[in-house]
Amino acid sequence: MIKSMTGYGRARQELHRRDITVEVRAVNNRYLDCTVKMPRMYAFAEDAVKQCVQRAVSRGKVDVFITVDASAADVAKVTVNRELAAQYAAALNELAKVCGPTAYKVTPDQLARFPDVLTVTKADEDLDVVSEDLCAVLGEALTAFNAMRATEGAKLAEDIANRLDNILTYTAQVEERSPETVAEYRRKLTARMQEVLQNASVDEQRILTEAAIYADKVAVDEETVRLRSHVSQLRTMLESNEPMGRKMDFLIQEVNREANTIGSKCSDVEIAQVAVGLKAEVEKMREQVQNVE
Repeated sequence: MIKSMTGYGRARQELHRRDITVEVRAVNNRYLDCTVKMPRMYAFAEDAVKQCVQRAVSRGKVDVFITVDASAADVAKVTVNRELAAQYAAALNELAKVCGPTAYKVTPDQLARFPDVLTVTKADEDLDVVSEDLCAVLGEALTAFNAMRATEGAKLAEDIANRLDNILTYTAQVEERSPETVAEYRRKLTARMQEVLQNASVDEQRILTEAAIYADKVAVDEETVRLRSHVSQLRTMLESNEPMGRKMDFLIQEVNREANTIGSKCSDVEIAQVAVGLKAEVEKMREQVQNVE
């Protein structure tokens, strides 16, 4: 079944001592436009995140929000600057000699107080593992996101299918009424010629010729056949599991073209009213198709 372009999904997991939360939101857009908002320190994973989105979504404006609490995963690494510490120790022993023969011993806690003797750094992270963790949580969010889009898509498909039924009903009314308009035109033409010519005989061949010209002018057989074909194709698309929004949008334009042609050809009031109803259904359906992926 078709999917809507609008949806929302959220997931949260703790992986490798990182608390990761991912939210996915999307609205209508002609093409796929993915924006990722995440902590700057994880910007290296942005391309991987976008590739995950591209595999799950074909079009729409998709916003991905990622937050990471990595406080539990922070591992501190303490290093000793031995050369600098030795220089400090030598300087302290030199000062001790200045003070006199008193015994003096430099201790580690004294050296630790001096700048840059001890350096605390964060342990290097495995970037591939972090990217995989982010994409794993994103995948769960995308599953919820697609489930919502599928639910909305089912509602869209139901509404579009109902409008396709209405279009077929209008098409049948046009097909039923169209031959009657030719017969009525022939009767009116005969009556008018009899009125003008009065006692003179009416040229039946001329009547037939004029009626044939009129029938060719107002004939909508080709349009109604194409309408039925387009409706059939749209029904098939509604059942497809592939993204069909663009194809459906194109076919809706073709359906609208046939409806306009029927409206422009007819001079009959009843068919004109049917054409108005037909175009109204097409316009409503076009609005719905704009939401289809």
